[in-house]
Amino acid sequence: MASYSNQWSKPLNWQLVVLATLGFWLSSSVVIDFVILPSLYASGMMAQEGFIGAGYLVFGIFNRLELLCAGLITTCFLVLHYYHHHLSKLIDRGSLVLSGVLLTIALIYTYILTPQMSGLGLHLNLFDSGISSLSNTLPNTMIAMQFSYWGLELAKFVIGAILVRWCYREMRESLS
Repeated sequence: MASYSNQWSKPLNWQLVVLATLGFWLSSSVVIDFVILPSLYASGMMAQEGFIGAGYLVFGIFNRLELLCAGLITTCFLVLHYYHHHLSKLIDRGSLVLSGVLLTIALIYTYILTPQMSGLGLHLNLFDSGISSLSNTLPNTMIAMQFSYWGLELAKFVIGAILVRWCYREMRESLS
C-alpha cells in the first residue's frame, strides 16, 4: 500500500505539461492552416454555399480548444512562477508575459476574428444567390482580417517556439 501512495505523491512536472500542450496546440494549428484549409480551397468547397456555416463551426470548436490550451499554458507558468524559484528571472517574467500574449491571441481569434470573418462571408439576401459575388472578389476588410489572422498565427508560432525552447532548457537543467 505504501508503494501505491508514493506513486501518486510525485510532484507534477509543469514544464512537461507546457511542452505537451504547446506541441499539441502548434501541431494542430499547422494541420488546420497548411493541410485542411488548402485542401478545402483546392477542392472548391470554399465557394459552396454552406462553407461559411461549416467553417464557423469548425473554427469555433478549434478556437475554444485554443483557449483551453492557452489557459493551461498560462496556468502552468503561474504555478512555475509561484512554486519554483530556481528559474531564471528573465525566463520567469518573460514566460508569464508570452503566455499572456498567447492567451490574448486565442481570445482575439475566438471573439473577434472568427465571428467577424464569418459575418463578412455570410450572404443574407434571400433573393440573390450570392455565391458568385462572394467567390469572385473578397472585400478589403476580409483581406485585412486575413492578414491579421496570418500575422497572429506567425506570432503564435514564434512565441510557442520560444516557450518550448525555454521549457526544454529549464527541464533539462533541472534534471542534471
